[in-house]
Amino acid sequence: MASAATAALLWLVALSWPWLTVALLAVILIGTWAADVAERALEVKDPGAIVVDEVAGMTLSVLLVPLTPTTLVAGFVLFRIFDVAKPFPANVVQRLPGGLGVMLDDLVAGLYALLLLLLARRIGWL
Repeated sequence: MASAATAALLWLVALSWPWLTVALLAVILIGTWAADVAERALEVKDPGAIVVDEVAGMTLSVLLVPLTPTTLVAGFVLFRIFDVAKPFPANVVQRLPGGLGVMLDDLVAGLYALLLLLLARRIGWL
């Protein structure tokens, strides 16, 4: 699972917030292009072979919190819940064509996870 591998990599590499932001932006831009190319080549909407969307979503889910084992596990669990459940607007943006649709639903899931992690930190749970 790409999101679990991403969480482990984020723990091992431990980039500072500015570098993590640069890395995330690069993954989003290159990933959107690559997902678009892969979708056309495979002739399938959001094929399982494309995992860059999970890398982007998982990274976004922990972008603004300290990268501790606790926040990474919580971010992973929350991201997976939102990625599977696809609450609005993830369920709508996933229908967009090409790489944009592939990437955006996972970015929405990552944003929801991040907001809950920030709330948990604010009230002292993390």
